[in-house]
Amino acid sequence: MTKNKVKPAPVPAVQSRTQAPTMADVAKLAGVSPMTVSRVMNGDTNVREKTRNRVDAAVAALNYVPNQAARRLAGSRPIRVGFLYSNPSAGYLSEFLVGLLNQASPNNVQLVVEKCEADEHGVEQARRLIANGVDGIILPPPLCDVRNLIDLIAGSGTPAITVACGQPDPRVGGVSIDDYQAAYAMTSHLIALGHQRIGFVIGHPNQSASARRLAGFKAAIAEKNALSAKELVVQGLFTYRSGLDAAESLLGLEQRPTAIFASNDDMAAAVVAIAHRLGLDVPGDLTVAGFDDTALATTIWPELTTVRQPITDMAEAAVQVLVRLIRAQRNGTPEAPEHVVMEHALIRRQSDAAPRLRPKH
Repeated sequence: MTKNKVKPAPVPAVQSRTQAPTMADVAKLAGVSPMTVSRVMNGDTNVREKTRNRVDAAVAALNYVPNQAARRLAGSRPIRVGFLYSNPSAGYLSEFLVGLLNQASPNNVQLVVEKCEADEHGVEQARRLIANGVDGIILPPPLCDVRNLIDLIAGSGTPAITVACGQPDPRVGGVSIDDYQAAYAMTSHLIALGHQRIGFVIGHPNQSASARRLAGFKAAIAEKNALSAKELVVQGLFTYRSGLDAAESLLGLEQRPTAIFASNDDMAAAVVAIAHRLGLDVPGDLTVAGFDDTALATTIWPELTTVRQPITDMAEAAVQVLVRLIRAQRNGTPEAPEHVVMEHALIRRQSDAAPRLRPKH
């Protein structure tokens, strides 16, 4: 009696697939993550040669070709972007929102705007947005500096952009100016006018941009041999109220400064108000400079000399970069976070002048 041998079922050839292979299939065959496959296909030079060869072999074995139709479909779907804010400056927030709205409609973006605090409440708000399926998140100051918040977003894989962060986190995208160079340029300008005793109002300590602006101020003072004194540097909080307190402190000194550089326009406007209350002429008796060039800079008298941080343009760029990251992720070819540095400008108006020469008593 002849026994019938049971033949093992043949392993299907790769070419017999009825459905087109996906990036996940390539990743599984190569023994890597889909992100690594994406990096190889986008020509990322940081991938090890051995890993690249495995991915290339899997692509060839599966005859994998990115689905262009799926890419077009992914690009046409609406994009939901969460905008978390906690900024005390109404002028800053207004210009930021204008930039977001300018780019929302052209890019098929639906904005979800949430107010929160720069603490665990902000983290919970972000967690809820992510759970509700937002495609990306934009974080202006001071939220862009909240470490727990960045950890949560980066860990979730949700594309995000920080805006105006002094020290952007490489795990997420960013749009900023060089705060150090901007403050250095304004301080150098005041010294070039002839000021040697210059007061400085620091921004809120919870924002990395504050430290960068202070560093730029100190560098210019040191390099150009202007007077350096502890009493000339006072803490502010980026609010008008804190600017009033800072101005009273600086202008109450026995030997007051001839110029005051505040880290934003709100605080600079407060300095002007205190100067007027004390009967000081701006800029005859006191030069005042700000930072940001918000609408407030041209609505007070005299109009402020300030550093222009292109807030509206930065918000527009944030939407553009974020949309690109989201669409790349939808297409299965996620891109590395991008950091864009935009140009600042020194804007001279009516609040700065050479120090008035006074006869020695």
